[in-house]
Amino acid sequence: MAPVDVRAPSTPAGLEALLAFWSDAGVDVCLSETPVDRLEQGARRLAPAPREPAPARSPSPAAPPSTPTRVEHAEGPDIAAAIAAARTAAAAARDLAALEAAIAAFDGCPLKRQGARNPVFARGDPTAPVMIIGEGPGADEDLQGKPFVGRAGKLLDKMLASAELDDRVFITNTVFWRPPGNRNPTAAEQATCAPFLERAIRLVRPRLLLLSGGVSAKYLLKREEGILSLRGKWFDWRSEDGEGVVPALPTLHPAFLLRQPAAKAHAWRDLLTLLSRLDRDL
Repeated sequence: MAPVDVRAPSTPAGLEALLAFWSDAGVDVCLSETPVDRLEQGARRLAPAPREPAPARSPSPAAPPSTPTRVEHAEGPDIAAAIAAARTAAAAARDLAALEAAIAAFDGCPLKRQGARNPVFARGDPTAPVMIIGEGPGADEDLQGKPFVGRAGKLLDKMLASAELDDRVFITNTVFWRPPGNRNPTAAEQATCAPFLERAIRLVRPRLLLLSGGVSAKYLLKREEGILSLRGKWFDWRSEDGEGVVPALPTLHPAFLLRQPAAKAHAWRDLLTLLSRLDRDL
């Protein structure tokens, strides 16, 4: 069979041959008698649509002047009232047992309502020359109601025993309820518990404070530096009324030492610094 030019079927035989070609190719339906330029259609679809002018905006009326609103702290509606209540309860405590009972009865700290099981006040010698102040209770402390009794506490006890300080310390924290998830206590939570802590310092009357961890040191000393800058240096802790002043030495928290064992040498030097001043002041 002679080849058929399918591009220009000008005779009946050519048309018949073209139909046979398309039939062999599987084309059996004619969709339209009018040719369609698909490239031109695609170009039209890709062309950006003309933008309509935006309607003119009428000037909005001026907003009325805002009225002053009470700014509430993120930790609760009235932290100032909670701090005032803590001051009253702490001042009424004449000894450490009464202070511990006042803390247990106090409802002003938000941490008490965030899953804590027990208040965690203190342990150690109530007449100790050194008061150790940590950050906040963890899970073991929350369960037992005593500070520094978990892994970090056991490490602290070993270090104190090695420095022969284990029977010369009184141990507490800046807050007395476990923060959820063992997070750091906030400044508001520390401020709410501060009257009780200050009362404990007045009742114990330590000669020196050992501030364990950056959260404790920064809050009690009103400093912004991190613990690696503060540790090993002496500062003065001052009571709110300015009448009480106690030398304070920041050091690394034992929980940090468990994560960074190489830093134990720094903490040991801090203990020796504390011991040297304690013996010198006798």
